[in-house]
Amino acid sequence: MTVTEAVTTQAGRASRSARLPTPRRKPRALVNGYRWWIPWLFLTPTIVAVAVFLIVPLFAGLFIAFTDWNVVSGIEGIRWVGAANFQELIGDPKFWSSLGRTLFYAGVGTPLTVAVGVALGIALNRPMPARGLLRAIFFLPSLVNTVAAGTVWLLLLHPTSGLVNDTLRAIGLSEPPKWFVSQEWALPAIVLMSVWIGAGYVAVLVIAALQDMPEELYEAATLDGAGALRKFTTVTLPGLVPMLTFLLITSFIGRSQSFGLIQFMTSGGPGESTTVLSYYMYEVGFHSYRFGYAAAIGVMSMLGVLVMSVALFRLQRGRGLYT
Repeated sequence: MTVTEAVTTQAGRASRSARLPTPRRKPRALVNGYRWWIPWLFLTPTIVAVAVFLIVPLFAGLFIAFTDWNVVSGIEGIRWVGAANFQELIGDPKFWSSLGRTLFYAGVGTPLTVAVGVALGIALNRPMPARGLLRAIFFLPSLVNTVAAGTVWLLLLHPTSGLVNDTLRAIGLSEPPKWFVSQEWALPAIVLMSVWIGAGYVAVLVIAALQDMPEELYEAATLDGAGALRKFTTVTLPGLVPMLTFLLITSFIGRSQSFGLIQFMTSGGPGESTTVLSYYMYEVGFHSYRFGYAAAIGVMSMLGVLVMSVALFRLQRGRGLYT
């Protein structure tokens, strides 16, 4: 090809490309074929709700914890006191006793509820007649109103005419516990009631986790000659670790903040035997009108729950079947 022919060919290509329509640029509002702000439009209600009902109250509570405020005086009555409320907490014996009761209530009730729920879940996951009905019956207590459930348990654990104490007397126990009217037994009675309320919820989640486990693992364990206990410790339990971690953390958080159950059953009594941190915070805030001190109690409770949650989360790392 001569130089003249090459120049002519290149010029022809240039003229043809000049006649082709120029591709239109996508509007800025379109990214990968859709408008970028549409997902944010759907997320806006949730973001606003979280900001209004979680983030703003959280920072407001942190601020109030460093003040002396009785609410009655209004916003202008807020007086900055720095760390004085937290210094007072260190020397407050009622705070430490309430903390101990909270640790007992959450530290005993949480693993006990999860253990009973896991046993129920494994049992109700097996083929049996009316399995769906049994699952609904065990799950029902978690749906019952606190007042209704509390009324039933007040009748069951009545010290003189309750069904539980009548049964204990029938089997030979002459002095059964007085339960909610006894300083020694009131808190264990509430723990027992909380296990009854929460075990069915745990069982339902455990059943869901069990049904999601690969059957091949159990078949392989059977071929290796593993028995029921061996299958539970090597397949079932490691497979449940993520779900159990979630249940332990959320249950511990819920019990550390428990108020309605204690308010209805014992009102912190008899004496102060069931005054946990949440109820003590309520007394300080709404009985003594020391909202700054109550907020300081809430901050310490939040930090304690945060530390415990992080510890539980780190403890389960590497122990699960899928981690």
